[in-house]
Parts: sequence; structure tokens; C-alpha cells
Amino acid sequence: MLFAIGIVLFAIGILISIALHEVGHMVPAKKFGVKVTQYMVGFGPTAWSTRRGETQYGVKWIPLGGYIRMIGMFPPGKDGTPRSGLTGMQALIADARHQSAAEVGPGDEDRVFWKLSVPKRVVIMLGGPTMNLLIAAVLFTITLTAFGTPEPTTSVGRVSPCIVEVTPDQTTTPECTAADEATPAAAAGLQEGDTIVAYAGHEPASWEELQGWIRSAPGQAVTLTVLRDGETLDVPVTLAQVDRPPVDDPDGEQTPVGFLGMTPTFALDQAAITEVPGFMWDFAIRSGQAIVSIPSRMAGVWDAAFSGAERDPEGPIGVVGVSRIGGEIAAYDEVPLKWKVADFLNLLASLNMALFLFNLLPLLPLDGGHIAGALYEGGRRQVARIRGRPDPGPVDVARMLPVAYSVAVLLIGMSALLLYADVVNPIRIGG
Repeated sequence: MLFAIGIVLFAIGILISIALHEVGHMVPAKKFGVKVTQYMVGFGPTAWSTRRGETQYGVKWIPLGGYIRMIGMFPPGKDGTPRSGLTGMQALIADARHQSAAEVGPGDEDRVFWKLSVPKRVVIMLGGPTMNLLIAAVLFTITLTAFGTPEPTTSVGRVSPCIVEVTPDQTTTPECTAADEATPAAAAGLQEGDTIVAYAGHEPASWEELQGWIRSAPGQAVTLTVLRDGETLDVPVTLAQVDRPPVDDPDGEQTPVGFLGMTPTFALDQAAITEVPGFMWDFAIRSGQAIVSIPSRMAGVWDAAFSGAERDPEGPIGVVGVSRIGGEIAAYDEVPLKWKVADFLNLLASLNMALFLFNLLPLLPLDGGHIAGALYEGGRRQVARIRGRPDPGPVDVARMLPVAYSVAVLLIGMSALLLYADVVNPIRIGG
């Protein structure tokens, strides 16, 4: 039941994010006088709609996006009329111009999108992504300052019973056998809930510092001072030597390091509001890198969907998959409610950050493609003005429709593949 509730709640969060994205486009469009005839959340057949003034508001059955319809998106051809006798893509472009012109009724000639100044068009097209950025900023601020982010502590969360060999491509820990050697932590009697307050007489400031001391002392005998049930105990241990990759590079070369055999507990660490911009900047950089890598990772999604290969937990994921993760967060019994809420909001904030960055790609039909066209038009006019030449007029965005259709087909194909992979071989929390 909690799993289903989590899926529904996250799906609602996605729909709200989409709806607000379109509000971000619609509000400045109406402010600048453009006639907006439709505001729709979703695609496909209309599930519900109502009309307020000149705009039809509605929800469609396929909740994978949304749109607003502004009249006059494309300027007319050079002769002002669609050309006849065209075939193929040229006919498609001419037909798009004709449909754009047909939306302009009597008295609406100056309410078309293409006649707006370049700054106004940029503001309209930036409105949607900016709304996603604002949603991400609000949600990240709430989670970072009111809830906090999970940070490892020096308390013992789990004691590994044995030392097992771990290969670089391994995603799960092998089971212990009778021949495996006990870990130093298990041999020394460390218990879940113990707090390591000193390592060889030195108080660790954080788990990262304690981990660094342990990894730098393979084979050495040290004394751990632990706090257990209100009492302080000195626990002598001899650290093992194992081959492990660097902490910050799991795919890096393995080298001999010290090994204790325990995992830390985690606690929510609240941040100051001044730390939020830096966190969002770092997250945006990582998200941008992930978006750029999506095409190269789609082959792995294909293998996971049709060949049964293991799904990359860091790979692309679709709307169904991310909603499923929202359900798993809600259903995870071992996590306190506060942690669930924080993870849920963080997941929704991450999605909005990804939508912000993805929509800025300078490709039609994405918002970034319209922004790039407007900026190109403005730059071309500035160059003409500097050279003393006539105004070259608006950029014929309709000529980029072949690119827009190609990108749309590619995005639909990728979305369909992700949808199928998310159903038959989903990414799950913890692998």
C-alpha cells in the first residue's frame, strides 16, 4: 500500500512540476500580449478541459509533458504566403507556416509570438525552465535546512562478519564461507550502536577522517576507544590489509589499504541556507554531465531491457522508473518518516533540476532551441546595424522543423525504451 501511495504521490509531484513549467511560459506570454489559445498538461486525447476567456485549460491522458499554444509561432515565408507545388520536407515546412498563419484571427495580427522583440521571446521561453529551477531551489532549501542530508557518523551501523574479495565490477557483497577470515571489527567484538570516540588516542572529527586513518594503516595494531551503553571501552584491533579502489573513485585502481570491517550509521545533517546555492551549483554540474552522457548510456539501457543485463543504477531513468523509486522510498520500512520525506523531496527537486537543464539544450523543439533562434536573430540584427545594412528580419524558425522532428522522434524513441526498461528491469534502491 505504501509503495502504491508513494508512486501516486510522486506522479502528482511530476504533474505539478509540468503544470508549473507551462505556467512559467504562459504568464509572460500573456503579459506581453501574445494570444494563448491552449494550456495543456499531458499529451494525447483530452481527459478534461475548460475554457476561461480565450484560453482552453485541460489535462490529457498521457502525463509525459505539457504545452501552451501561442498563435503565430512561425513568421510567414518571404513572399508572405505558403508556397504551392512543394513536396517532402519543404511541403511540411510550408504547411506549418500555413497552420501558424491560420491561427491568427482578425484583430490578432499584432498578438503573434514571432513579432515580439528578442528579449521578450527569450523571457517567455526561459519561463518554463526557470520555473523548474525555482521548484528545485525551494525543495532543496527545505530538505537541506529543515531536514538535512544523510552524513556518515563514527557510530557503527553494521559489522561485517568476514573479509571477502571484492572485484571492481561487483555490485553486491559475496556471502561468507567457512574459509573466510573474520574481519578485525568482528574479531574485536565491535557491536552495532558503538560510537568510536578515539582512534589510537586521537578523536576523529568525522567519519571521513576516521576512514582515512584506517585505510592508511594496513596490518597495524591500534586501540579504538568506543562508547557503548554510556560506558567508554578500549578495544584493541589489528587492521587487515585488503585491496580496494580510492574512496572517491570506485572504478579506480585497487591498492593495499587498512580494513576494519564496519559500516557507519547515518544522521541527517542540517545545512545553513547560505550553503544551498553552492550545493545546487555542484548538483547542476553533475546533472549536466549526466544529461550529456545519456546517448552513450542508452546502449546499456537496451541491453538491460532486452538481454537481461544488470541495470546501471547511475544510468538514465524514465518517468515510470523515477516514480517507482518514489514508491520504494515510501515503502522502505527501515527508514524513519523524516528521512522518507527528505528523500522524496530531494528526488523531486533533482527531477526539476534535470528538467531545467534538459530544456535549455539548444535544440528544437526544446525551449533552448527557441531561445537559440531568438538570440541568433538578435545577433544578426546587431551585426546588420553595425555594418549599416537593412534589418534582415525575423529568423525563419520553420526551416528548422526537420531538426525539430528528428529530435522529437529521437526523444520519443528514448522515452519508449526507458519506459519499457523501467517496467521489465527497473532501477531499485540499493541495486
